[in-house]
Amino acid sequence: MTGFRALPSVDQFLLSEAGRGLIDTHGRSALISALRSALAQAREAIRAGAGCDDVAASLPSRVAEMLDAQAASELRPVLNLTGTVLHTNLGRAVLAESAIEAAHMAMAHPLALEFDLEDGGRGQREDHLRELLRELTGAEDATVVNNNAAAVLLALNTLGSGREAIVSRGELIEIGGAFRLPDIMARAGVRLIEVGTTNRTHAHDYAGAIGPDTALVLKVHTSNYRIEGFTAAVPAPALVRITREAGVPLLNDLGSGSLLDLSRFGLRREPTVREAVAEGADLATFSGDKLLGGAQAGFIVGRRDLIAAIDRNPLKRALRLDKIRIAALEATLRLYRDPDRLQQQLPTLRHLARPAVEIAAQAQRLVTEVATLLAPQGFRVTACQCESQAGSGALPVDTLPSAGLRIEGEGGDAPDRLAARLRALPIPIVGRIRDGAVVLDLRCLDDDARLLDALRALDAP
Repeated sequence: MTGFRALPSVDQFLLSEAGRGLIDTHGRSALISALRSALAQAREAIRAGAGCDDVAASLPSRVAEMLDAQAASELRPVLNLTGTVLHTNLGRAVLAESAIEAAHMAMAHPLALEFDLEDGGRGQREDHLRELLRELTGAEDATVVNNNAAAVLLALNTLGSGREAIVSRGELIEIGGAFRLPDIMARAGVRLIEVGTTNRTHAHDYAGAIGPDTALVLKVHTSNYRIEGFTAAVPAPALVRITREAGVPLLNDLGSGSLLDLSRFGLRREPTVREAVAEGADLATFSGDKLLGGAQAGFIVGRRDLIAAIDRNPLKRALRLDKIRIAALEATLRLYRDPDRLQQQLPTLRHLARPAVEIAAQAQRLVTEVATLLAPQGFRVTACQCESQAGSGALPVDTLPSAGLRIEGEGGDAPDRLAARLRALPIPIVGRIRDGAVVLDLRCLDDDARLLDALRALDAP
């Protein structure tokens, strides 16, 4: 008990210079909570034989560390060196500078989100995106919700609640997080009618399934997998002829979605939204934060009467976007008006289309400096070739030739130990483990200095 007298009481610490400073920084309540926890730990340390004076002297710094840790956000910027450009667990698309500026403006100021500045009446928040989407897709009208799963859910519920929706068995997809299309359809209130088989569906399958209770036909772009071999699928133009003859709408879910032909940037061609509209889809849905390279959103474009019905659906309010994402999306969509400069301005496209030779040159620039930083800790660093991918279900079977740094250490658990230490850095570095080494794919590294500065904080083992 005598040793505990070296420790201050809660009131004594609060009145001390260190205590007053921590109150100014973190607040009285947070300090008291951290202090009580630190005092309990200090008493345990003294019971275990630690020096009383040493424990008491370290108390202010210990409390400060605890408060700093509590105040630090879990949403920390990281270096994405995984080789997956649109990494769902890392937030998918990095926004363009103009989108970041627009989002900041929306956060910092009141703005005319649902206010018509011309007549002083109430406006619609979708109006800030509507004309841009019509221009870029050729659709009659457009609306937006918080992601593409919500877009499909809302469209299905509006067009088909209580009725049937026809889908090919080969298109009953599962997206990330174990969300399955049949489950979304059930929540939307439509009855799923499967046609065809997993690998082959024909026009007569759809035509034969349409009946008096059919509300719509749903076509789903299998953007996160491919079925190859003995296959057959009905293209959208053929489905349009079938659905129009039957008088039911066609909903084409494009998944990742693309506003431009990606082949002009050296990537595999994906169906564009404009093509889906031109082919005659009554509605098309697609994501905002995947190939489009914007903030998380789900777009619905198509016939004016169907969009109006969707906007009247009470579910729409539950799924709508806030002003920050609308501002960022508007700025992102404006970039598509200038396709010739899009690759320089949109990070997603820049990273996807980055030439392998450029990344390899970056690896050669960095290998010596990184090796110098890590050699004292027993790691060997070499430049290597590797394969990147788009991620988030986009371009699923395509890999992109890339380059990076291969880091090896002693012991079978060296890659796991190093990966954990890299994730624990003030600016975490997230790579991948492959063939007994940590590989840092440099495709998404725009600035060499960011990696070097992050690695300098790596403490010795």
